[in-house]
Amino acid sequence: MAIDFGPLLIFFAAFKIYDLYVATAVFMVAIIIGLAASKILTGRISGMLKFTFAVVMVMGGLTLYLHNDTFVKMKPTIIYGLFAAILAVGQIRGKLIIKDMLSKTLGGEVDDKIWQSLGKQAVGFFIAMMIANELIWRTQSTDTWVTVKVFGFTGASFVFTIWLIINLMKHLPPEDEGTLDAKEPRDQ
Repeated sequence: MAIDFGPLLIFFAAFKIYDLYVATAVFMVAIIIGLAASKILTGRISGMLKFTFAVVMVMGGLTLYLHNDTFVKMKPTIIYGLFAAILAVGQIRGKLIIKDMLSKTLGGEVDDKIWQSLGKQAVGFFIAMMIANELIWRTQSTDTWVTVKVFGFTGASFVFTIWLIINLMKHLPPEDEGTLDAKEPRDQ
């Protein structure tokens, strides 16, 4: 969580102290540190973190080079849009990307129909986030956009992830109740 949220908090602080351009540069450095921390702490760098890193570097680089904040403001739109597209194409091709991401963590078998439903909901969530980002950065102040980006979008993602896990857990098979055989009567 710190690897994901830490750079955003640093971005927010740099924005409040300086401006969007300094905050963008600081965020780019923080995400590099986050990659290194992920590798050191977990022994690997997730595909999602690599993807986010690439988009941050390209859009942040364009923002700084061209001195145009449009690029950094469009970064969430691009990330959410690509996540939605990747999940949707996976669904169409019969590949359950959500299952690949979460099944190892949760353990247990869940019917593929459940994974398909959750995948569709994730596509809808990312599309909604993409639209929300576009509406906010195009109609609100930069200060409002930064606050919503850091706290609103992160909070929404956290709530959606918890909601997904809770819904998955409803469909997990019950854990074994010890070593008792189902045919043996229980002691009273």
